[in-house]
Amino acid sequence: MLEEGVRALAKGRNFAALTTLLPDGQPMTHVMWIDCDDEHILINTEAHRQKVRNMRRDPRVTVAIWDAADPYTYAEVRGEVVEMVAGPEARAHIDELSMKYNGHEYRTQIVSERVIARVKPLRQRLRTP
Repeated sequence: MLEEGVRALAKGRNFAALTTLLPDGQPMTHVMWIDCDDEHILINTEAHRQKVRNMRRDPRVTVAIWDAADPYTYAEVRGEVVEMVAGPEARAHIDELSMKYNGHEYRTQIVSERVIARVKPLRQRLRTP
């Protein structure tokens, strides 16, 4: 279950940094749009991307979400990807995220297929000033 403060940050119009592990063990971090349900952090990306290959190979990830209005308020979620969802659900989800962040449906050409990575939190930390 996601903590209330973490859920609020993920549901807001805030950005997150997703860190995955490359095959040689080095961390790789990307700034991402973010979402959640009651239990998972949701990351939407494309199937051909390196971060997806990383998460399929090693499901351990860290997600840092910061408050756009006050970046000193942030959450860190360490967890593991427990499911990858593709198809119509992932495509509809990227439109929802684009509405949240841009005010319109997703307009960028999709190269492969949209995928939602469901991240189960193993450790959550919320920092507020």
